[in-house]
Amino acid sequence: MENVTLKVKGMSCGHCVNSIEGALNQIGADAKVILADAQVEVKFDETKLKLSAIKEAIENQGYDIVE
Repeated sequence: MENVTLKVKGMSCGHCVNSIEGALNQIGADAKVILADAQVEVKFDETKLKLSAIKEAIENQGYDIVE
């Protein structure tokens, strides 16, 4: 399992948390959103899921990844 913390811009409420965590759970990642830090902690199996797919799932919900 790989652990990654991503900075995400645009999150502000519980809906944001549910949206991102739900989208990542659907693709097989375990996610925890930390609104106060504008971060998403993600655990995933790198043999089954690529980081690019995780970023794309977040961006598809309307949020921006801060590189």
